[in-house]
Amino acid sequence: MTDYSEQNTQQPYNRADEPPTIVRPVMQSDNPYASTRGSITSKQLPAFDEAIINKYNRSGPRYTSYPTALEFAPIPDSFENIGLETKILQNREARAPLSLYFHIPFCRHLCYYCACNKIITKKNSDSGDYLQYLIAEITHKRRLLSTPEGSDKPLVKQLHLGGGTPTFLRDEEMVQLWEFLQTQFEFLPEAEGDYSIEIDPRELSENTLQILRNLGFNRISLGVQDLDETVQIAVNRVHSAELIESVLTEARELGFRSINIDLIYGLPHQTPDTLDKTVNRIIEMSPDRLSVFNYAHLPERFKAQRQIKDEDLPSPAAKLTMLGSTVNTLTEAGYQYIGIDHFAKPDDELAIAQREGKLHRNFQGYTIMGDCDLLGFGVSSISQISNANTRYILQNDTDLQSYQAKIDMAKINPTVMPAVKYIKTSIKDRLREYVIMNLLCHDYLDFKDVNQKFGIDAITYFINEIQQLGTMQDDRLIDMDAAGIRVLPRGRLLGRNVAIVFDEYLEKKHQNRFSKVI
Repeated sequence: MTDYSEQNTQQPYNRADEPPTIVRPVMQSDNPYASTRGSITSKQLPAFDEAIINKYNRSGPRYTSYPTALEFAPIPDSFENIGLETKILQNREARAPLSLYFHIPFCRHLCYYCACNKIITKKNSDSGDYLQYLIAEITHKRRLLSTPEGSDKPLVKQLHLGGGTPTFLRDEEMVQLWEFLQTQFEFLPEAEGDYSIEIDPRELSENTLQILRNLGFNRISLGVQDLDETVQIAVNRVHSAELIESVLTEARELGFRSINIDLIYGLPHQTPDTLDKTVNRIIEMSPDRLSVFNYAHLPERFKAQRQIKDEDLPSPAAKLTMLGSTVNTLTEAGYQYIGIDHFAKPDDELAIAQREGKLHRNFQGYTIMGDCDLLGFGVSSISQISNANTRYILQNDTDLQSYQAKIDMAKINPTVMPAVKYIKTSIKDRLREYVIMNLLCHDYLDFKDVNQKFGIDAITYFINEIQQLGTMQDDRLIDMDAAGIRVLPRGRLLGRNVAIVFDEYLEKKHQNRFSKVI
């Protein structure tokens, strides 16, 4: 492999057909993104500045990938592309561990704030039918995967069940899925792996948590959104604080090592006072992580949101107050701001990984498993697979019947694969992804590190972007010098705005597809 760190350093590397310096960057002991003090004090707290947030409150991607999902293109039906997904899976680096994602699209209740393609049904038979399609897809893909030396199964370090409501699956179906996966993959021991599931606390049976824990799940995420009854009724998601607390208590007693709670600000009938009560009540429950999302009201795109009246929504000024109060309350309570709506206790794995400069971001959000290929199963699921110098992003059909038809066809014709869209990243994409993700994960970009990994002179290569960041430097959102770019406390809540500058794909036609900061 050509070592571009020792040659061609005078000119920017801009030829996408040549290999990068390394295939999978590995953090070294002198990791430039690691904290120097090793405690929560080393991660600067976000500074809430209303005027600055209003000034930079523009729409932008959440960057769970780069390029983002808006750049998906249909996989052509031409002969040379019939085996595209097959070749991608066959050529995957066997030594790279896997992160498995399973999309369960079903819900028993329609939440009016929902912006996902969910299927509302109460038929238990739906989950059993869907499980058989998942198993068929797993079998179909698994036969294409090579195994690392010394093993007869691909290694899995991370697994996540999302949706929809994964706990729509009956307990015995969850056991069936898990036991089948053990025959197909080698899983890290539970103490080392990351095995998580999203939970609707209203849909748990008496034994669900115990069964999940016995299987090996060690992390759960609960969708709470708000504890105020008026707000809950307005969004059709009603549950008591006592129910949430009982689930957390049981989960801790069973030994789940990390519990996440999702909240949303900007919902109908929410006020700064009511949300503040919810946040403080949640702090008393002491979850390990919190995700605090901005509600984006787009009824023209999402049918469920048409149940929400515009006049019931809080004003932009009220939402801004909610954001500021929530950020201040959580950081004062000792939670570390990870970035893009996420908070974690200082001893949580996410917070530790951020301080050590080992945090990553992908379609599952912030993660400590950045060395994994992501392999998705189920309707609309997404995979991210690295082959040598290229990363492929693949998506299954978002329509359930079309997805099932693909799986049925594959049983007859093994050349048929479930993915219908893809992105093939270039070396330029990998470079910009590295820049964007380090800014979003570590609030820092080290020019020397980028130069060594990609064989460029970063200041020369990104001179236009650096010039665009001048206003942010003047406003003290960032600090730039010959060493790199640092996101300052005043700019931490606007990290996406810094990252956007390095996005070559972002165009005006996409602006209405993203949520703003508030």
